[in-house]
Amino acid sequence: MAHKFSFRWIRIAAIGIALALSTLSAQAQFICGGHSDLVAALAKALQQKQIGYGVVGQAAIVEVYVSASGTWSMLVTDVQGRSCIFATGDGWENTAIATAQGI
Repeated sequence: MAHKFSFRWIRIAAIGIALALSTLSAQAQFICGGHSDLVAALAKALQQKQIGYGVVGQAAIVEVYVSASGTWSMLVTDVQGRSCIFATGDGWENTAIATAQGI
């Protein structure tokens, strides 16, 4: 039950972020640009690679990029093709591996 609950809140948050992106001005604090440019910058500056993505209804695609050192970034691309990095952090833990190992 808790597993479904957490994913429901993540989906609701992602939808809210995607909808907010459609109204952002150029002065917002998000880093925005072309999708390929942002992906190249994440790879070059932070050595981050995509580990997954999800579709937010018909509003956006959310991608997660992670480095071997544990830094992570979330990139959202809306239906108009605008891409923005809307979250970054440290200490990424891959729970899929722990779940597969029964931890």
